[in-house]
Amino acid sequence: MAEAAHDLLDGRTVVLTGAGLSTDSGIPDYRGPGAPVRMPMTYQDFVASGANQQRYWARAHLGWSRMGAAEPNEGHRALARLEALGRVPFLITQNVDGLHERAGHQQLVALHGRISEVVCLDCGGSTHRTLMQHQLTLANPGWLEEHAAVTARPDGDVELEETSRFVVPACAGCGGRLKPHVVFFGENVPKERVLRCYDEIDDADALLVAGSSLTVMSGLRFVRHAAKSGLPVVIVNRGATRGDDLATVKVEAGCSEWLSAWAKSSGQRDEDVLGGLGDDLRSLA
Repeated sequence: MAEAAHDLLDGRTVVLTGAGLSTDSGIPDYRGPGAPVRMPMTYQDFVASGANQQRYWARAHLGWSRMGAAEPNEGHRALARLEALGRVPFLITQNVDGLHERAGHQQLVALHGRISEVVCLDCGGSTHRTLMQHQLTLANPGWLEEHAAVTARPDGDVELEETSRFVVPACAGCGGRLKPHVVFFGENVPKERVLRCYDEIDDADALLVAGSSLTVMSGLRFVRHAAKSGLPVVIVNRGATRGDDLATVKVEAGCSEWLSAWAKSSGQRDEDVLGGLGDDLRSLA
């Protein structure tokens, strides 16, 4: 099965990644085996009240202290190597952790944004999350230490109910409401990001899905688009996905292990081709 998948991905492959790719970096999965129950705050909830914003930032402040320290794993590094080899000209990630970029990947769209950025909902100004984290720490001395044992959830969230004492700084520019620069449930992915992804898939020879259950339409639509266009679709994921019936090949495997093997196989093929060209040139000399 692995060799058949590798053969299908011998040309230009667009890769779509999900939360399952980052579990080996210590970031919890959403829907995999043993995943915590997910109760995300919607955009409508966030903007509805100051108390909801207080609840979000109190939990996110704790979660970022862990998520912000996560490092790219072998799966991220394998995809960066495959990009350098010319096998992965474009990557679409549903993850907001920024680990693909830190692994050295260049050509990608972070479909749901990056949690390392903060935006003001009132003036549109943006800043880096590390600055926000510093401001939150100053405004809430002892908060991190007091809640050091809370359980982490995906997207930098944690299990915590009492947040009424938490102080949320306002935008330094206008005094407005600050929000992580990510797409919440209830928001739409910016149209230009979606169109770019469709264009890249149309120029590709295959689509690979790595570590996504494809439960939400933001990722599934690209699998449907590829399948409708006649492109081979390879899905690598532990457990069933919503796109399994559209897959040319489905591989039950961990992302880090499988992607590392694919990168190694692709590098070896390139070396064999270059070696063969050298033999041909020597025979002509």
